[in-house]
Amino acid sequence: MNELVPVEIIANKIFLIRGQKVMLDGELAKLYGVKTKVLLQAVKRNIKRFPEDFMFQLTNDEWKTIRSQIVTLEKGRGKYPKYLPYAFTEQGVAMLSSVLRSERAITVNIAIMRAFVKIREYLATHKDVLKKLEEHDKQIKTIFGMMNKLLLPPPKKTGKMGF
Repeated sequence: MNELVPVEIIANKIFLIRGQKVMLDGELAKLYGVKTKVLLQAVKRNIKRFPEDFMFQLTNDEWKTIRSQIVTLEKGRGKYPKYLPYAFTEQGVAMLSSVLRSERAITVNIAIMRAFVKIREYLATHKDVLKKLEEHDKQIKTIFGMMNKLLLPPPKKTGKMGF
């Protein structure tokens, strides 16, 4: 594989989980051209290279949230992992290049590192837009919270008047 994977394709596979930009084991395995099981075996053989801030396993709720973000969910037996996936931070992805030693792994790793850099550059130049989005998000949550209170049934009357 002499050509790099387009940054746009990689960027679509980067998720924000626990406040960190991460890639999931299955997506990385596809990019590297190996099975997820093979990728994780290589990681587990070199587990000292992958501390918690490089790689962590998703919780059930995190996995449900990510799956809901993936638009094209495939149906059928064996399409989803039996176990919760692992998420690799940028440092974890960089460390993968030391445990996966194929030419493809080197090329893909370079492309992934460039995608992370592009995302970081984009976020740095658009901080004002992100801040406005966060403010609007807070306002929207407040509005929905108020609407939910208004939709609650009125409290039952006790039938007593006065004190």
